[in-house]
Amino acid sequence: MTALTPSAFEPRGKWPPPRRNPWMRTWSVRHSALMEYLYKGFEAAISGAAPSLERIGFARLERPVAALEAGVKGVLFDCRMCGDCVLSKTGMSCPMNCPKGLRNGPCGGVRADGNCEVYPNMPCVWAMAYEGSLGMREGAAITEILPPVNHALKGSSAWMRLAREKAGAAG
Repeated sequence: MTALTPSAFEPRGKWPPPRRNPWMRTWSVRHSALMEYLYKGFEAAISGAAPSLERIGFARLERPVAALEAGVKGVLFDCRMCGDCVLSKTGMSCPMNCPKGLRNGPCGGVRADGNCEVYPNMPCVWAMAYEGSLGMREGAAITEILPPVNHALKGSSAWMRLAREKAGAAG
């Protein structure tokens, strides 16, 4: 039997969460400038569509949009659907992939090779975030202190939340 890495955030003996697409997550960080450009365009499209989405009904759209968002962001960023997305501020590296759930930078245990102290074969999410931020136009946003994740939003669509905010600002 393979020994499991014990940690404070998971019960002893529990396997780490499966990395659905580590290659694509790494690709997205390496191409953070492109992903930032696409994100800004998508954000503008959502903002422009907010009044139409409001007429259709945000509650009606939540589940299908959340499913679409989970598929797209799951492939590109190994998204955990926290509903409180900060990819544009973390070098296109999702901090929810950190086994310790750190939202504002790495722990003190990042290995010399840039890998995670908990899962030695996994690159540190925050080391990747820093690398990704270097290629982004607004990469300095990585230095901003982020609020704790709002667990009440888990599973909800960050895209729909953005549309609701834009509709509220417009209305």
